[in-house]
Amino acid sequence: MKKSEIIALIRLLDDPDQEIYHSVKKRLMETGEDCLPELKKAWQNSKNELFLERSTEIISSIQFQSTLSEFKNWIDTGGKDLLNAVCLISRYNFPDLDYSSLNQKIELIKTDAWLQMTDNLTPLEQIRVINHIIFNIHKFSRNNTDFYSPKNSYINLVLETKKGNPISLAIIYLIVTQKLGLPVYGVNLPKNFILAYVEDLFNTGLETDLENKIVSFYINPYNNGAVLTKREIDYFLKQQKIKPLDFFYTPCDNLTIVQRLLLNLIYAYERQKDHKKVNDLKKFLNLFDKPLPNIYA
Repeated sequence: MKKSEIIALIRLLDDPDQEIYHSVKKRLMETGEDCLPELKKAWQNSKNELFLERSTEIISSIQFQSTLSEFKNWIDTGGKDLLNAVCLISRYNFPDLDYSSLNQKIELIKTDAWLQMTDNLTPLEQIRVINHIIFNIHKFSRNNTDFYSPKNSYINLVLETKKGNPISLAIIYLIVTQKLGLPVYGVNLPKNFILAYVEDLFNTGLETDLENKIVSFYINPYNNGAVLTKREIDYFLKQQKIKPLDFFYTPCDNLTIVQRLLLNLIYAYERQKDHKKVNDLKKFLNLFDKPLPNIYA
């Protein structure tokens, strides 16, 4: 659609006739992101309440559909870039959020860790360096005072406030370690979310599937990166009265991690009785082919 046509349609948004409004809205929605610059410009210059209400609704709807489409593409292409997915989830609530700004903050943490890494460090020593950088130098910590707040699951706010929940702190930790080339993966543990340091079962010198690797130890980012053994996970599950399942101990993919993040957000908004946000976020969750079992909190 030409710019002149977009402007002409936008000028009709304050028409009191509902049929005209719905027709204009449909055309603008079909045009999508191409009409956002003119819509935002008109919104900034208008003082008409009806126009402001309608234009705000259309801008939000277009941004939501665009983000949802990008998120579906992330899933369909294999869910490779974890930071991209969590950025898109945050963009749902912060439409102008930029991926590069998040990546720059993560890169600063990674660089600080890289400067202290040497080739002769053992896996445990590598993790001690990561823990020191993330929790002592950059001061990330658990949010005990407002644990159920949605802000604990938005990556931009966690990077800003340095406080998060188990899944968001694990995601930051995971992205940093992967940028450093360390074999760290997520572990889909209920009531918490932990990480695993995974090494080759047989050192062939070749890249192998996770099935041919073995977990050396576990990491709990929600407890300042404390190192755990399988026995401690057994004890945790027994305390929580949860029957042990194999996937509570094995590495999971990015698709699983992002589903856990979405479930956290949905639960947070359910507690606030924010039904619109719950319904919106379920649209993200429904894009996955394999939903997670309903045993998480």
